[in-house]
Amino acid sequence: QVQLVESGGGLVQAGGSLRLSCAPSGRTGNPAVMGWFRQAPGKEREFVAAINWSGKSTYYADSVKGRFTISRENAKNTVYLEMNSLKPEDTAVYYCAAKGALGAYYEVVWYDYWGQGTQVTVSS
Repeated sequence: QVQLVESGGGLVQAGGSLRLSCAPSGRTGNPAVMGWFRQAPGKEREFVAAINWSGKSTYYADSVKGRFTISRENAKNTVYLEMNSLKPEDTAVYYCAAKGALGAYYEVVWYDYWGQGTQVTVSS
């Protein structure tokens, strides 16, 4: 059973930055797609960003485009989410996820493995 472990969340003021990391806790190959999702209280889990195996293709939600950057380091089997110019509306639990080649990168249902989540709180 593959488990993903996120780290790097915390409390930051609006306009600040955070860097999230995600790595598997067990042996795994390099998933075709790694993604980040977030879930705010009372809301559904939503897509934030995704990256393919080579790292050459990245995808972002419109709400974070230009502020967040996703990257992966296959040698360490780790994916990162650099978050800049944070806003209070970015406050949520952020989840790392992994999937195969099939299915849409922005849909929760296609992801096979999930982390436990890390809290990001942006104060105004």
